[in-house]
Amino acid sequence: MNRLELRRPDDWHLHLRDGDMLPAVVPASARCFGRAIVMPNLKPPVRTVADARAYRERILAARPEGSDFEPLMTLYLTETTTTDDIRAAAECDFVHAVKYYPAGATTNSDSGVRNLECVHPVIEAMEKYGLPLLMHGEVTDGEIDVFDREAVFIERHLEKLRTRFPGLKLVLEHATTADAIDYVRSAPEPIAATITVHHLMYNRNALFDGGLRPHHYCLPLIKREHHRQALVEAATSGNPRFFLGTDSAPHPKHAKESDCGCAGIYSAPAAIELYAAVFEAAGALERLEEFASLHGPDFYGLPRNEDRIVLERSPWAVPTGIPAGNHQIVPLAAGEQLAWRVKSGS
Repeated sequence: MNRLELRRPDDWHLHLRDGDMLPAVVPASARCFGRAIVMPNLKPPVRTVADARAYRERILAARPEGSDFEPLMTLYLTETTTTDDIRAAAECDFVHAVKYYPAGATTNSDSGVRNLECVHPVIEAMEKYGLPLLMHGEVTDGEIDVFDREAVFIERHLEKLRTRFPGLKLVLEHATTADAIDYVRSAPEPIAATITVHHLMYNRNALFDGGLRPHHYCLPLIKREHHRQALVEAATSGNPRFFLGTDSAPHPKHAKESDCGCAGIYSAPAAIELYAAVFEAAGALERLEEFASLHGPDFYGLPRNEDRIVLERSPWAVPTGIPAGNHQIVPLAAGEQLAWRVKSGS
């Protein structure tokens, strides 16, 4: 197969940042994705509908000329979020979910929730209004091994949430373990999981391949090979509970290559091409459209995109750096030759 035509895909987990970085990274996602769930972990975070409206306007202003890329906004769940905030989000037409970060779990998560029980009234309102809860599913206890944080979160918190709020639409973001895949596959509806391309591509050896690899450092961490294989099997299975979410998260090169490097992998410049490579290696290219273009909108209750993109077998090299103001961002697979490329729309 040398040509693959897909209904235009969407990205159901994306970081676009703000300031000088915003216009540098929006075009990479807009080139192939129709919509994206945009993460709210700015400084200060996107807490209210008014915050989301203002951020959305900045994103729209950063789109390339002629682009109809649509940012789907989210609110940042804090311990001061109110049921009125949830009602207002549900009533507006551009906020599509609320994001839960455990305090201290990842970039700009210091405003996150320390005690899930204290936000149960807010979660109950989300269940009532049908507003999805997007979960960074890790615990942050210092005594828990960092590679076990997702599995412990599922055991300690996720099952309790599913039992207490059975009608809550819930997405376990950037699933990284076989534990997460098994849970999402077997739990009562409505639940889903996004899967990143870097967790499909790499096991944790990639963090130390010939030396410390800061551009493979992300949170949640990439895991053992059997977990990677479980993710690939889920993504290529056709199960509608699993869909594309890049978790593309740009940082300046100097912030990654430092004595305390930032977590985050910037995959947007080659995301759909890298997903195609994973699916081809698994002998499942015919399933890419379901994973990338159908399952996500169906879960969120949104229409599928009507237009299409074309991937052609046309070797190209991923750029080694992306300018962003006075800095450079190093993308995933920088300098590597890829077999597939978005060629044209139809």
